[in-house]
Amino acid sequence: MRALLWATRFGIFLFLLGFALKNTDPVRINFFFATQWQAPMIIVVLAFFVAGAVLGILSLLGVVYRMRRELGSLRRAAALVAAAPADLSNSPAQK
Repeated sequence: MRALLWATRFGIFLFLLGFALKNTDPVRINFFFATQWQAPMIIVVLAFFVAGAVLGILSLLGVVYRMRRELGSLRRAAALVAAAPADLSNSPAQK
């Protein structure tokens, strides 16, 4: 199974390497205020892929930190419940 995983990774790497080697033509990106950026197409594609991945990770940070805070408060509450002595003298099951 491990060999199959590495073979798949190697195949994906070769595919992406071939894609990069076929897309070396220069492209020009026009920005606002008459600014331009000229670079090989694979660099432009890679830059926009990385920018999209970074924006996706940044958009999830708020959710992750909120869940971590909630998990911490639940752990503290569970520790308080576990540390409290069990007083069963007033429980409805004994009446």
